[in-house]
Amino acid sequence: MKNAIYPGTFDPITNGHLDIINRARLLFDNITVAVTNNPHKAPLFSIEDRIEMIANAITELKCDNVTIDSFEGLLVDYVRRQGAIAIVRGLRATSDFEFEFQMALANRKLAADVVTVFLMPHERYTYLNSTIVKELSRYGAKIEGFVSSFVARKLKEKMKQK
Repeated sequence: MKNAIYPGTFDPITNGHLDIINRARLLFDNITVAVTNNPHKAPLFSIEDRIEMIANAITELKCDNVTIDSFEGLLVDYVRRQGAIAIVRGLRATSDFEFEFQMALANRKLAADVVTVFLMPHERYTYLNSTIVKELSRYGAKIEGFVSSFVARKLKEKMKQK
């Protein structure tokens, strides 16, 4: 089995993330969407909420070879514990490349047997990220084209609480 890990904060999961999941699931036997907290970000949603949103989106896509998990610590350690062979990362624009390239090289130094696979989303998602979606939601913009309807509802609820 060729298993891959798609790590991220997914705060919240966007249609761009889902596009990467769809592409990756065609290349690997199993994709694990691995939710983590980035120490440089202050997530809006708890890990449990993010897992719930991902699960809902995956159910809508009927992705039978996609699982969801969460982890803490070094990504390469998690990849090895899961028996995966690859890390999947999405690249929207050249601005993503420099950071992702550095991370891939660091991960290769730590775990030479783990490959990083870069996937580009459909061009309609190249500008899309979770920060933009949260900002649009904060100001009451219609975000249904950027996230699933379930995630849009969760975002609206969260923004009302703030």
